[in-house]
Amino acid sequence: MTIVLGTTALSSIAWGMLLILEPEMIFRWSRMPQPSSPEFWQCVGMISLVCGVGFAVASLEPLRHWPVVLVGFLVKVAGPIGFAWSAVRGRMPWAFGWTMLGTDVIWSIPLAIILWTAYREHAAAQRTCSPEIQRMALRARTQYGLTLLAMSTQSPIMLVFLRHAGCTFCREALSDLSVGLAAIQATGTQVVLVHMAGEETVAPFLKRYGLDGLPRVSDPHRHLYRAFGLKRGNLMNLFGPKVLWRSIEAGILKGHGIGLPVEDASQMPGIFIIFHGEILRGYQHQSAADRPNYLELAVLS
Repeated sequence: MTIVLGTTALSSIAWGMLLILEPEMIFRWSRMPQPSSPEFWQCVGMISLVCGVGFAVASLEPLRHWPVVLVGFLVKVAGPIGFAWSAVRGRMPWAFGWTMLGTDVIWSIPLAIILWTAYREHAAAQRTCSPEIQRMALRARTQYGLTLLAMSTQSPIMLVFLRHAGCTFCREALSDLSVGLAAIQATGTQVVLVHMAGEETVAPFLKRYGLDGLPRVSDPHRHLYRAFGLKRGNLMNLFGPKVLWRSIEAGILKGHGIGLPVEDASQMPGIFIIFHGEILRGYQHQSAADRPNYLELAVLS
C-alpha cells in the first residue's frame, strides 16, 4: 500500500505540474484544437497536484489516512466518468481518453483495494476491541494459574504487552520496569507481562532484568494482542527516522543491544491499566521506539 500510494503521488504530482506548466501539450499529443481557456486545465493540474501531496502523506500510514485515499479515489473515478459522458455527447474526442487511462483508471483499482482493506481492519478492530471480547480475553491465566480477571479484582493490574526478545526497545522497556517496579507496586498496581514467546524461553530472558518473578501470560498466537486492538506496525512504525535514531541511542549508546527476532517482529506493544475487568487507561505505541512513563500510568490509574 505504501508503494502504491507513493507511486500514485509521484504520478499525480508529475501530471499536475505538466498541466500547470504546459496545458496545451496534451491537446497537441491528442491532435485536438487548442483550448480557448488554458487556465481551466491549469486548475485541473492544481487538483492533481494537491491529490498527489495527499497521496504522499497517506503513504506514511495508508490505513490510518483512509479518508485522504477516499478523496483521491473519488477524483480518479470522477474524471473518467466525466470524460465518458462528454465523449458520448460528442463534446470531446475518444482519443483524449488515453490521458484518463494513465492518470486515473489504472490507479482506481489499487486505491479501491486499500479502502476495502481499511474497512476490513476497522470492522475487525470493532469486533476485537469490544468490552465483551476483552473480558473473555481476561480469562487468560498467568504462569501461576490466576486469571487476569481474578487478579484485577484484587488490585489494579498494569498489563504490559511486549515485543520480541531481540527488540532493543523491548529490552529498554524491561529495564525501565525493573528500575521503576518498586514505585509502581507502591501505588497498589500489579505489573503483568504479556509476551509471544514460550515460557521456557522468556523466563531466562526476564531473569536478566530481575523480572522473572512477575506474573506473565504467554500469547504466541497473539489472541490477547488482537483483543486489545494492538496491531502490526507499518514501515514508519517499525523503521521510521525516530525508530532508527532511537535504535542507535537505546541499542548502542545505552547498551541494550539488538538481537534477532524470534517472534512476530511487526507486532506493536501497548500498556493497559485494568481494575475489576475494566480498562481504566491505555497506552498504544505509535512507533516501536515510544518510551512511556510506566509510573505515571500507574499513578493516573
